[in-house]
Amino acid sequence: MFFKKKKEEAVEKKELLYRENIRVNCEPASKEQVIRTVGQMLVDSGYVDQPYVDAMVEREKSFSTFMGSGLALPHGVEAAKKEVKASGIAVMTYPKGIDWDGNEVHVVIGIAGVGEEHLDILSTIADKMLDDTAAERLATGDVDTVYQILTGKE
Repeated sequence: MFFKKKKEEAVEKKELLYRENIRVNCEPASKEQVIRTVGQMLVDSGYVDQPYVDAMVEREKSFSTFMGSGLALPHGVEAAKKEVKASGIAVMTYPKGIDWDGNEVHVVIGIAGVGEEHLDILSTIADKMLDDTAAERLATGDVDTVYQILTGKE
């Protein structure tokens, strides 16, 4: 009990998404470059420690994070959970599309989740992407549009 409380206090509570973690109209790049960039955004915002970025690349080697509907959700391997300091996401949009192992991706959302929170995050994003209009607006919208769709906030 004592240790559990201590661990909870160590987890910093942050917003899941900040506007500065949204980059729109990105120029196409390789899948690994994109994963490293979105991962670095998570590092720079204090969600994860640097080794998590390599764990995101590692995950992609064993299992594609392409989800369909032009969406990829890169995240770290299970062993990297210790590198997660707070749950958060970072978003990059590619209106021209990028190649993701033969699939065309327009929206990349890097995910870091404390404990099992990544499952809730994945579920919420998947629900939003089921709406074709929202998916299109995510891919082509400005920062405020992306923020509003993913957070429900203005």
